[in-house]
Amino acid sequence: MAGGFPIGMRIPGKIGAEGLDAVAAWAKAAGLDALDLGEISPANLEILARHGLRLGSVDAGGAGHILSRDPERRRRGTEALLAQIERVAELGGKVLFICLVPGDRDIGRREGFELWAEAFPPIVAAAERRGLSFALEGWPGGGPHYPTVGYTPEVLRAMFRHVPSPALGLCYDPSHLVRLGIDHIRFLDEFSERVRHCHGKDTEILPEGRYLYGTMPAVLDGTPGFSEGSWRYCVPGDGTVDWARVGFRLQQAGYAGVVSIELEDARFAGSLEAERAGIAKALAHLRARV
Repeated sequence: MAGGFPIGMRIPGKIGAEGLDAVAAWAKAAGLDALDLGEISPANLEILARHGLRLGSVDAGGAGHILSRDPERRRRGTEALLAQIERVAELGGKVLFICLVPGDRDIGRREGFELWAEAFPPIVAAAERRGLSFALEGWPGGGPHYPTVGYTPEVLRAMFRHVPSPALGLCYDPSHLVRLGIDHIRFLDEFSERVRHCHGKDTEILPEGRYLYGTMPAVLDGTPGFSEGSWRYCVPGDGTVDWARVGFRLQQAGYAGVVSIELEDARFAGSLEAERAGIAKALAHLRARV
């Protein structure tokens, strides 16, 4: 990671099927510095240490239960997440990656925000007491409601006003911003101090699809994988994100975390070999720029 940030990966499915020890061995040989984990445990941390890899983020669970209309479901989800905060802190984790998708799929964005505003302040306070930070995922969720809480500047500003704690942070993933038409550099200028994790992923805008569908998903036509028709997710370097500018702004903001490749590119899916090729291509581009 000469001159830049440690680069890791969110483990893709075919690579992950090899088991964490094999994943870590391949990742180190491929030149990666870190891995994101779905679950933290002493055994998993021992594997990372043995292969000389850093821990990136740890997936937080329970958001769907907490953002529910059912009070009992909310209570159980809150208790589970608070317990996870304690476990992760005890094992030395620092970043909890979370996607705030409501459990009731017909919940819209306003109702989802209201549920979050009621439930999450004490959860964030517990994380802050234990030295952890949440990294909010910017994926908008599936149509037709796109219900995830916290992926546009409008909502994020309201969230940070309601819960100013530094433990409420962001996973900066410019691929989602590009598909939504949000300036990913201006977003980083505004929210860089909130970035606790970063995903190395890109988006290519598809001009013909943009003409046919606008910013809406295709209705009658088929679409490529990891796409809604007018855009597609891709590896860094094949989309519109200027990773050199991203890296500079993260550096200026004092970001000390990992840039973690999230492989969602239809050209590098379906086999172990394809996933490894996609990670290698993304790594080469990011290593030269961030």
